[in-house]
Amino acid sequence: MTNSTETSARPLPRNVRLLGWASFLNDVASEMIFPLLPKFLLTALSGSMFFLGIIEGIADSVASLLKLWSGGWADRVGVRKGFVVLGYGLAALTRPLTGLVWAPWQLLVVRNADRVGKGIRTSPRDALIAESVEPEDRGRAFGFNRAMDHLGAAVGPLLAAAFLWWRPDDLRTLFVLTLIPGLLV
Repeated sequence: MTNSTETSARPLPRNVRLLGWASFLNDVASEMIFPLLPKFLLTALSGSMFFLGIIEGIADSVASLLKLWSGGWADRVGVRKGFVVLGYGLAALTRPLTGLVWAPWQLLVVRNADRVGKGIRTSPRDALIAESVEPEDRGRAFGFNRAMDHLGAAVGPLLAAAFLWWRPDDLRTLFVLTLIPGLLV
């Protein structure tokens, strides 16, 4: 067993750092949209709060159920990276479509496609992080990933606020611009 000074001095493996940056960029893009969805649905799409509840209820359920499935399937086929890339890619490509929808049901489809991506990638990503480090470094590796995720969750709304200060009420363009951090993932 290594002591805590040796553990903290050892750099995290490249896999862990890359997955942390992917979490950061993905959350930047996600949080540029998510806080604005209610306003967008109610004003631009003439939807209802009830339908917003339907969208988010289905989206959360889909993501949660797919996490169970994708973790087991990734273990069986042994290609965790493929699940992670597919999950981040699906979210990156579908999330900007939010800016192109014209009906509440379309928002339901796009939001759920984004959450399918989350469900597919999360468990295999966590398994990749765990297998990339020694057992005594797992807490630090997962802490780094969560910190990057939360940092992205803070930066995304700040970028959205800056954009909307410059172009008030131009939600559609803002949503389409989430393609940029999504592709960087």
